[in-house]
Amino acid sequence: MKINAVFEGGGVKGISLAGAVRAAEMQGIQFNQVAGTSSGAIISALIAANYSGLDIKRIVENTPFSSFLKRSFIFNLKVISPALRVLIKKGLYSGEALEYWISCLLEAKGIKTFGDLPECKLRIVASDITNGRLLVLPEDVKIYGMDPKKLSVARAVRMSASIPYFFDPVVIRYSKLHSLTNKGKEKAQLHQAYIVDGGLLSNFPLWLFDKEQAGRTNPVPTVGFQMVGKNDNEPHEIRGPLTMLEAIFETMMQAHDERYIKKYARDRTVKIPTLGVRTTQFHLPEGMAEKLFHSGFKAATQFFEGFRQ
Repeated sequence: MKINAVFEGGGVKGISLAGAVRAAEMQGIQFNQVAGTSSGAIISALIAANYSGLDIKRIVENTPFSSFLKRSFIFNLKVISPALRVLIKKGLYSGEALEYWISCLLEAKGIKTFGDLPECKLRIVASDITNGRLLVLPEDVKIYGMDPKKLSVARAVRMSASIPYFFDPVVIRYSKLHSLTNKGKEKAQLHQAYIVDGGLLSNFPLWLFDKEQAGRTNPVPTVGFQMVGKNDNEPHEIRGPLTMLEAIFETMMQAHDERYIKKYARDRTVKIPTLGVRTTQFHLPEGMAEKLFHSGFKAATQFFEGFRQ
């Protein structure tokens, strides 16, 4: 059976999505089109590049996720502190290590840009906080005068996974015509847009394929993969500005899209327990990655065993 799949964002918790992908494949599920936000964008990109669930499991096992948390040594000095980096760079970490990691995985499959993928195979959600708009990539880069087919898939993933104040935003520089006189003369002026995690506006874009499937004689069903945890309703510990920002972001991620799911999509959503792991918990206890993988595997197995188109 073919499905369109939408993967929720959730930082490190996204390891559980890899288990769900493996279970879906073992149940005879084929992924037609895929979409995701943040860690869901990573999983979607790997599927689009023809990585199997078992491949993704091996990738997870061999990736020290704490290696993504890199910054210049000067910002680790007590005199300067990581907080100064946030003021200067707008993030605790650059995000470059994450982008390099995913680019290497994609290039191993011959994928650099969206033009290397089948048309509409992959969609990634990000947030333009400069202009206050949700972006569905690659199509929406037309707004900035860019060719969607030439957009780097790894760069799009980094945009979607740039957790505010945790990773640096991705800056897009573009020109825009402005009227300078009453006579209607125009001149191009340079602008820049800050792009961050898609979870700000739609962390679980289960709606994404609905419009294009509506009215089709044989629509491809859409299935969402959502991460739920025992800490979802627990209070966040606020110790300072950064922990407050983290709490705000996680609250937004949990709240967004939930009404839509309750009204339209509960019966097509795989609910994956994330065992209390938080979004930015990159230093996982030993064995936790394996537990997250098996949590996703179990949840998806149960779902697809009873799934009816």
